[in-house]
Amino acid sequence: MPPASTRPVDNLDDADYPAYTMGRAAEMLGTTPAFLRALGEHRLITPLRSEGGHRRYSRYQLRIAARARELVDQGTPIEAACRIIILEDQLEEAQRINEQLRTQGGPPQPNTST
Repeated sequence: MPPASTRPVDNLDDADYPAYTMGRAAEMLGTTPAFLRALGEHRLITPLRSEGGHRRYSRYQLRIAARARELVDQGTPIEAACRIIILEDQLEEAQRINEQLRTQGGPPQPNTST
């Protein structure tokens, strides 16, 4: 039996596994392949490529694309939607790091009472 990390079934649980073709991804999101290509052009998501050169998307990438579609459907230009999502992601990461530092004691805080 192969090691657990290389079993095909493990890919079903991997949110980063590129399981979806462009056509299937667009169908799932209710959008067009051109919309997905535009997200790539704006560097919001970078799909992996199959051996034949076809774009393949992960569940994680589809969640990001769905958020972009939500913003675009609300009237946000695609360029702005991509930037908003990138900034949201950066903010979430900074908040996660801050929380981690707080729970671990973090660096000493400056004394501002003087």
